[in-house]
Amino acid sequence: MTSPDLLVRITGSIGRITLNRPRALNALTIDMVSEINAALAQWADDPAVLAVIVDGAGERGLCAGGDIRSLYDAAKSHDLNLPKRFFAIEYRMNARIASFPKPYIPIMDGIVMGGGIGLSAHGSHRLVTARATLAMPEVGIGFIPDVGGTYLLARAPNQLGTHAALTAARLTGADALLLNLADAMIDAASIPALIADLEAATSHDDIIARITRAKIMPPPSALGAAQTWIARCYQGNRVEDILSNLETSAEPAAQAAAATIRSQSPSALKLTLRALRRAATLSGLPACLDQEYRLALRCMASHDFAEGVRAAVIDKDRAPRWQPATLNQVPDAMLDPYFASLGHDELGLDPATP
Repeated sequence: MTSPDLLVRITGSIGRITLNRPRALNALTIDMVSEINAALAQWADDPAVLAVIVDGAGERGLCAGGDIRSLYDAAKSHDLNLPKRFFAIEYRMNARIASFPKPYIPIMDGIVMGGGIGLSAHGSHRLVTARATLAMPEVGIGFIPDVGGTYLLARAPNQLGTHAALTAARLTGADALLLNLADAMIDAASIPALIADLEAATSHDDIIARITRAKIMPPPSALGAAQTWIARCYQGNRVEDILSNLETSAEPAAQAAAATIRSQSPSALKLTLRALRRAATLSGLPACLDQEYRLALRCMASHDFAEGVRAAVIDKDRAPRWQPATLNQVPDAMLDPYFASLGHDELGLDPATP
């Protein structure tokens, strides 16, 4: 079960998954998520596998997200077949990770963004280093936080998830712990030794004990000191109101957040905020993934996704021309079709979904 882009093997008592596209920051392809899904399905019932470790090859990070170029090409050609397949397999993988019956141990070191968070933050024993950088930067490319991102960010304390989603904020390892995207911090230099130690484990309790021994005290979270103004400013269900709160705040960091939000796709901002507020009321991760699937496919067909990727990844001019260009040109009625049922094309992870 090993391909050039993904190394899947059993070492000792551990199922090992290593993303192996370091030149592409280990971005996930449809073949990679398919192979991860298959490995987890097999290992769930394999008594020789006590736990699963997920890491990334190279020095730059675990995973920068999905293979955005292939999705851009599909959007430009108005062919949704690849996005339908990719998102369906990826979101099913996210749900499988969340329900995996054995310790699932992602090692979040370096860059962990988008799909990388989906691969990590639904796990049972989520390890992060001080040099990790986490983000859900989708509003900057005309998209929404997906891979269960709305579920995770809607449940972060004190509106920190709303702040992270609307500003596409880059989070430190300490921030990730505060937002409940990770469970414990480990020393980056100790990663090889920790993996070797876990491979020698002989029981579930032994694995937990070895993880516990590797934990270190995290540094302070910068967002932790900002919780008061973030909780106050990000209340409400309208992006316009949040911006007003930020721009009239005495906190310079709040005003900087407002300027960042104003540079993002107006449509993506409003979709994201509504998705977050709805996610907070949904039954769990499967229902949130079902909602994200509807939004993702419809974002693929929108102007702003292709334009956002063009500006950030293709031409790299960092000057997207959003349509509509302003928040007041995005009425609530324009958002409604994004949330409507896909009928026979529904993802259907939540059995209660009609």
